[in-house]
Amino acid sequence: MNPVVVIPTYVSARRRKEGGSVLTTYDHMTPISQSGELGRCLDSLQKVRGIGQIVVLVASEPTIENQAAEKVQATASQFPGLNVVVVGAPELALIHQRMEQLGLGKLSKEVGLSGYGAIRNLGLVVAGTLGFDAAVFVDDDEVVDDPDFLRRAVYGLGKLTKKGIPILAKTGFYLNSEGSYLSKSQDKWYNHFWQQGKAFNKWISKAMRGPRLSRSNHVCGGCLALHKEAFKRVSFDPWIPRGEDLDYLLDLRMYGSDIWFDNQWSLHHLPPETASEGNRFRQDIYRWLYEYRKMEYSRTQIDLLQVKPSSLEPYPGPFLEPGITRRIRLTAFLRSLARPDKKAYRKAARAATGEATTYAQRNCAKYFEFQFVWPELMARMENDQILRTALLRSAAQRAYGVEAPQQDAAQAVAAAGIDPGMTSEIRLNIAE
Repeated sequence: MNPVVVIPTYVSARRRKEGGSVLTTYDHMTPISQSGELGRCLDSLQKVRGIGQIVVLVASEPTIENQAAEKVQATASQFPGLNVVVVGAPELALIHQRMEQLGLGKLSKEVGLSGYGAIRNLGLVVAGTLGFDAAVFVDDDEVVDDPDFLRRAVYGLGKLTKKGIPILAKTGFYLNSEGSYLSKSQDKWYNHFWQQGKAFNKWISKAMRGPRLSRSNHVCGGCLALHKEAFKRVSFDPWIPRGEDLDYLLDLRMYGSDIWFDNQWSLHHLPPETASEGNRFRQDIYRWLYEYRKMEYSRTQIDLLQVKPSSLEPYPGPFLEPGITRRIRLTAFLRSLARPDKKAYRKAARAATGEATTYAQRNCAKYFEFQFVWPELMARMENDQILRTALLRSAAQRAYGVEAPQQDAAQAVAAAGIDPGMTSEIRLNIAE
């Protein structure tokens, strides 16, 4: 197979305790003045056998989007042995322009650099445009120790099981700082109604004892491989605040496919310390209420397969059952009594019965409307020579400060570390 590695990275103007909107609050953002974890991740990929194209997606606040792309480019340039294309706001503008030319509309909410789901959709569009047959997602706060990481990533992908079921999407697992795949979530009294870590540990312990590939109930978004036959047909959900990776599993099931778990494919997840657990829990509230409402809505659609919580035991089934709102309120209240971030947890408790419920009700149907557009979008963008050329030219210009129309195409492509076979002509204008 010919996979591309896609790495989203998040850059902020400064270290801030409070995040932005519910869709633009990320687990971690690297301040523009700090080096962050991306360099460590890229360094670890240097040892991976068969590593080819790497695409880094740069999400940032609009006020620093150009600086953020330049910062990430400077980091990528430290690894001349890797073929890295940096996709920031300028490249996104090219993509949106081409979408409009093809009569697809901008779809800036659905494909962009704002929100977990939209960012992953952008990665899929880039993968399709550049002609790759698989996308392997890695997060910037991860370290790859296995030289065979990519070989393991595509193991079984695109093949059939003994029962004739195609394997079009698969996930591996994270090892934490202690080298364990088990969640470190504490079984404290204040988590009595929220046993997420315990439920996950029960599921993965069984999966690790099973065959190498088995149907998965969980997805590690930073250890995820998608065959083009999956990502051309099913998009990520741009309206889910977080957990877009697990949500993608549910989306695939609704549209007749699945994600498989590979218990021999892993990497180390070494995130920086979370600034506010309370704020993160607030985003989890939005996520689970939205997911619950979305699943309810999906059952009203005759063209979708029904996904029942009972098929997702022991995790995440319990978080998709009726009564989730009550459990959220109780957990937020109990944590506000025991955890340091009391104010944030109290705010989270109020959100459960107010804004988060409203958000879920207003947006739960939008993904399915977008899904009518996605397959056509991907079909039109796949191997699009005009957009491919424009993206690679833009990458070359940022990397080496060249004006591609005045410079020999081959030199610009070679300077950017891009496979020259990926484009035959870099002088084309996107308006042609």
